[in-house]
Amino acid sequence: MNRSKLTLLSTALIAIGLLGFGLYLQFMRDMLPCPLCVLQRYAFVAVALLCLVTLVLPEGARRTGTGLASLAALTGAGIAGWHLWIKAHPSFSCGIDPLETSLNKIFTAELLPFLFQADGLCTTVYDPILGLSIPQWSLLWFALFALVLIPTALRRR
Repeated sequence: MNRSKLTLLSTALIAIGLLGFGLYLQFMRDMLPCPLCVLQRYAFVAVALLCLVTLVLPEGARRTGTGLASLAALTGAGIAGWHLWIKAHPSFSCGIDPLETSLNKIFTAELLPFLFQADGLCTTVYDPILGLSIPQWSLLWFALFALVLIPTALRRR
């Protein structure tokens, strides 16, 4: 297996693992996902799916698929950064607002409510995990994904 395929497979598996950890926190630790958490979940799903689909594409199309996965990672990083800003400024809440209602009406939220239904508040403070909050971990992982995927997308054959 060449390096770009290994990068894509590793990124997809890590993103899926992070989604699994999010479900563990939700169901075993009672940490309800807020609207921004759900948007970050969508970004992790996008990264994983784009990486997996790109694995089976011909080499010429692999750069495009990897570029799209990079874009999904950068989008997730932006959402996580916004989430951190909301947590730092609790007077701005994304709590029960039109975003939550809209997110919960999307067909994926109705089809997979355990994964994509927003029930929490963005300003809820949970105990840190290894010293970082959940949006800080998300930002870190999205940044790592982008740092690995962008050079892979730009690499010549």
